[in-house]
Amino acid sequence: MIKKTSKIYIAGHTGLVGSALTRNLQKHGYNNLVFRTIEELNLMDYNAVEAFFMSEKPEYVILAAAKVGGIIANNVYRADFIYQNIQIQNNVIFHCHKYGVKKLVFLGSSCIYPKNAPQPLKEDSLLTSDLEYTNEPYAIAKIAGIKMCESFNLQYGTNFISVMPTNLFGPNDNFDLEKSHVLPAVIRKLHLGKCLENNDMNAIRNDLNKFPIEGIDGKAEEKDILGKLSKYGVKKQNENVSVEFWGTGKPKREFLHSDDLADAVIYIFENLNFEDLVEDKSLFSQEVKNIKNTHINIGRGTDITIKNLVEMISKIVGYSGKIEWDSSKPDGTSQKLMDVSKLNKLGWKEKLGLEEGIRLVYGEYCGE
Repeated sequence: MIKKTSKIYIAGHTGLVGSALTRNLQKHGYNNLVFRTIEELNLMDYNAVEAFFMSEKPEYVILAAAKVGGIIANNVYRADFIYQNIQIQNNVIFHCHKYGVKKLVFLGSSCIYPKNAPQPLKEDSLLTSDLEYTNEPYAIAKIAGIKMCESFNLQYGTNFISVMPTNLFGPNDNFDLEKSHVLPAVIRKLHLGKCLENNDMNAIRNDLNKFPIEGIDGKAEEKDILGKLSKYGVKKQNENVSVEFWGTGKPKREFLHSDDLADAVIYIFENLNFEDLVEDKSLFSQEVKNIKNTHINIGRGTDITIKNLVEMISKIVGYSGKIEWDSSKPDGTSQKLMDVSKLNKLGWKEKLGLEEGIRLVYGEYCGE
């Protein structure tokens, strides 16, 4: 039983996932939460991480810190994604073992599964064939994290649990058009398209002051602002506005609000241990245990095409201009739907509908 006064370290508390986890834990009465910003603690620095664990001695850890991004960032910054994520994981997971953390929850990603794995994606599909090339370095890092948790559990009897969320969105999301995931990028591009439709340069300047694009903020010349928007597919020619997206729009994706993700993680954190995830308990007594794929998928279990997602968000935002698709750009994996039957069987289901969640996020984005 985890006490409300237990010391819990949330690694990555300022991000999309970490901030949702913090809100959820506080809502449930946990009052001894430990945080460090990246400026206060560089999780890639072994000595700094050791000093933190030695001084703070957290009883429980949730590892949500990671270098993340969308299809462009994953493909361009390949070395950064594999190196930084493996460094963070190695340091935190090892020191959880060294300093006797009672339970660790490690957050991975749905991209761990092979490009052509059968849909929906079952936990047992891990490492059965090739990964999607564009995000292979990030996926390999997350697979290493899963295997590290399992290996420490089997060799040292630790209680480290890995969870694999589907595509997430919510408060504190990344709206950087170069590095964001698809859903926040769609929201922002369509919002900027609506502003162009309304000839509302003040709204565009306000947007760029919050989230500059490649160094261009709201103080820049109008021609420079319009040029930068055009580079990212938000264009106005005469009075005709268009917003362009990569690929064909045919791939399907599953999306979960970060508050639902946090609810699932805290449910697992409070109610499950590593041994609960191994159905055949006799394996623990065997010399060669052959225990694997103990991670848990977290998602909705339903998906939507990117085209239909764009149409849904267009209506929510109020954009009525032209939508264009650049089919010369990659689509990525055709479908990434999570099989969440394991999680449902363990007692959790999602609560927030997709459209409802997007309306909440857009309202927050606009400061409502």
